[in-house]
Amino acid sequence: MSQEPVSQETQQENKVMTKKLVTVAFIMLAFGFALVPLYDVFCEITGWNASLNQGLAVYEDQEVDTSREIKLRFVTETKNDMPWDFKPLQSTITVHPGKEYEVAFRVKNRARKNIVGRAIPSFSPTLASQFVNKTECFCFNQQTLLAGESEDMPMRFFIDKDIPKEYKAITLVYTLHNVTAETASLNIENTVTAD
Repeated sequence: MSQEPVSQETQQENKVMTKKLVTVAFIMLAFGFALVPLYDVFCEITGWNASLNQGLAVYEDQEVDTSREIKLRFVTETKNDMPWDFKPLQSTITVHPGKEYEVAFRVKNRARKNIVGRAIPSFSPTLASQFVNKTECFCFNQQTLLAGESEDMPMRFFIDKDIPKEYKAITLVYTLHNVTAETASLNIENTVTAD
């Protein structure tokens, strides 16, 4: 069996198609790198995940707006693989913008082994996250509970006195994730790297 020679026209078509495919692959690669900053801009505009980038706030004495009351509701949930009980000690609190408050969340490890948890906050409405400032929160760090251990974890916060008037109620949801496996693998990697 002999192969027929490829015509010059077919060779030209193949070169054009190859250039198109390489261009598409390059555009896809560039788009993949552009997604991270685009996602950050999207989150900034919508308020999604704003709480993850929000660090420790510093409370300074300020004039409290006693003419306004905002109802803050706390909701907790655990992911399926998280063997902890997790609930707010107060499910609702009425606050005045500009005043600092403290609430606590109770956790109990029902497992027969130590578990590391990480709480991820989210807000409704999402843009409210820009006005809820945490000065202390268990969500800033991973939490480790020994088998059967329970603990009350505090959260100190204030609502910015410049919060728009339309915010009369805010829901803060904490989702608790089991990060024991990730923590263990990170510790193993750090041990191997240190050797």
